[in-house]
Amino acid sequence: MPVPLAHRSAYELLAATMLSAQCTDAVVNRVTPALFIAYPTPAALAAARVDELETIIHPTGFFRSKARALVGMASALEQRYGGEVPGTMDELITLPGVGRKTASVVLGQWFGEPAIAVDTHVLRLSKRLGLTDANDPVAVEADLKELWPRPMWADTGLRLILHGRDTCPARNPRCNACSLYNACISRGTF
Repeated sequence: MPVPLAHRSAYELLAATMLSAQCTDAVVNRVTPALFIAYPTPAALAAARVDELETIIHPTGFFRSKARALVGMASALEQRYGGEVPGTMDELITLPGVGRKTASVVLGQWFGEPAIAVDTHVLRLSKRLGLTDANDPVAVEADLKELWPRPMWADTGLRLILHGRDTCPARNPRCNACSLYNACISRGTF
């Protein structure tokens, strides 16, 4: 299952995923064409004027902190990895603004490496479905990895994220439209 963020490279997917925090994919996909025209490479983004970058990414929200993180990420890519996005969790999470969720999306969707992205939607659904008792994203990730075979990890995380956004949001879940209703230990409690 492909991630719904438009991208043509690991760099573009990494930047788009960073912008997707607290933002819809649709908004990110409206912003990234101009972003990647202005800054087509990590080197160009590393040299960006933060105020100009902020103007481009403003619609994504939290644009000041996101702009700083994007420039920091691009600078680190240039300095440490020759402008290439690294393909391991340990390397990715050293980049400014990149946590396990973002790294997991890039690993699973670009590099084809087994990784489960755990965001607030995955945390919520995992608890509602009784897949975990944990509250910590790393522990939830470990619990989910025990339930699914490695080749399914990337799709599992993405499917849970999309289901959490579209069908089972924090408030007012649409239980009547839920394909997981019969498996849900929380059904009828909302």
